[in-house]
Amino acid sequence: MIAYLAPSVVLFNGLAAGVLFGTQLGGWPLLAALPADRYVHAHAFFATRYDPAMPLCLLGTLAGDIWLAVLAPDGAASALFVLGAVLAACTVVISLTQNVPVNKWIQTLDPDNLPQDFAARDPRRRWGAWNQRRSTLTVAALLANCAALALLL
Repeated sequence: MIAYLAPSVVLFNGLAAGVLFGTQLGGWPLLAALPADRYVHAHAFFATRYDPAMPLCLLGTLAGDIWLAVLAPDGAASALFVLGAVLAACTVVISLTQNVPVNKWIQTLDPDNLPQDFAARDPRRRWGAWNQRRSTLTVAALLANCAALALLL
């Protein structure tokens, strides 16, 4: 069972880490630099492109890590899978409580008719900080999962 489950976890985790790492390299710097109307347009575009792939990848990582922690014949590998699960769970919590609400709000806005108080409500700084945290957590989960797999080889 581990031989089938482990590659799936690494695939899901790697895809999620790659997307989030990519946002740190290109997506976020672009969003941060755009004027408000173009930011809203671009953020809404990006937000709709990653669903439902990102939730599937993160939840697949979390569920797979839990199973692998139970099935692993090695205690150290099991502990690393638990660590991967905890890191993935933290990413899910941050996504659901911090980033997704902003994504949904941005999608309701008309870039050509922004609210008068948009400058005061502009979520970029907060969204970017939380996105950086979840990116770091997801990459750390991938490192934990790869280390666990190395112990099982």
